[in-house]
Amino acid sequence: MNATSEFWKSKSLNQMSDDEWESLCDGCGKCCLVKLENADTGQILNTSIACKLLDTETCRCSDYKNRKSKVPGCLVLRPLTRYLVDLLPGTCAYRLLYEGKALPAWHPLVSGYRQSVIDAGISIAGRVIPEQFVHPDELEDFVINPVFSSPA
Repeated sequence: MNATSEFWKSKSLNQMSDDEWESLCDGCGKCCLVKLENADTGQILNTSIACKLLDTETCRCSDYKNRKSKVPGCLVLRPLTRYLVDLLPGTCAYRLLYEGKALPAWHPLVSGYRQSVIDAGISIAGRVIPEQFVHPDELEDFVINPVFSSPA
């Protein structure tokens, strides 16, 4: 890769075009896990249940353009705030860049291929249950914090 294609090294998150912003998403799917809030502590807990719009094999949203109207709790990351950053997994490019860290070698922008996130064991592809197959009263049975252990 040349310096001009490594825009994430020279631009802040706020300076990125929409296409650049969207390309930061590695497609791991972790932000699409159903989250629960502990009523006593306020802690946000992830589950191994995927949003109803997530294709659990490809980790792509089946209706990205209309996701917010179909899933009111869907995370919209732009503009990125500290609160949103705290909801993202430690492997997330948005979080890493927000915190001044480098993208890992397995990130598709670095590796040059989308499959690298799956090869590195970061993706939730094939590891979660679609939301429509779990009764809402059973969500607590699927809490997984931290979100799937990942290689360093």
